[in-house]
Amino acid sequence: MVWLGVDLGNARVGLALSDPELTFAYPAGNIHVAGDYFFAIDEVLNIIEDEQVTHVVVGLPLNMDGTEGKSAKKARRWASNLEKRLIAEFGPEAGEWDSSEPSEGALAIPRVSLIDERLTTVSAHRQLFEAQRSSNRHRPVVDQQSAVVILQTALDRAREQ
Repeated sequence: MVWLGVDLGNARVGLALSDPELTFAYPAGNIHVAGDYFFAIDEVLNIIEDEQVTHVVVGLPLNMDGTEGKSAKKARRWASNLEKRLIAEFGPEAGEWDSSEPSEGALAIPRVSLIDERLTTVSAHRQLFEAQRSSNRHRPVVDQQSAVVILQTALDRAREQ
């Protein structure tokens, strides 16, 4: 089992993967999207297939008061589009993955969920600073570090349940 964390950004989509035991998250790179992160769906689908991802956790950028603004609605739309593409690409009709109980060698269609990502970028910058990365070198890796924070939060919550 491997989970994928996704931090949607206007310039880059940050990615993180879990270890198979679902203990820790680690950076898995960025997808450059040039202003429209809907372009990242194809690459995310490739990663899901290559890494045999069973759960995708997408950051939901809520406002500080917990309400949903324009960015949160766009993230919900992105996650919904990803779910639709997963069903189309890997559903029973595709012959690869089946959403029912998986048989030997088959995987269920990955679950997609959203998790509150307020302050993940702040936390990612702090972690990078504490790792003594200079601030001018944060920008290229902050999106994937944010994805790590998003995914690690989801992994920790799943363990607590």
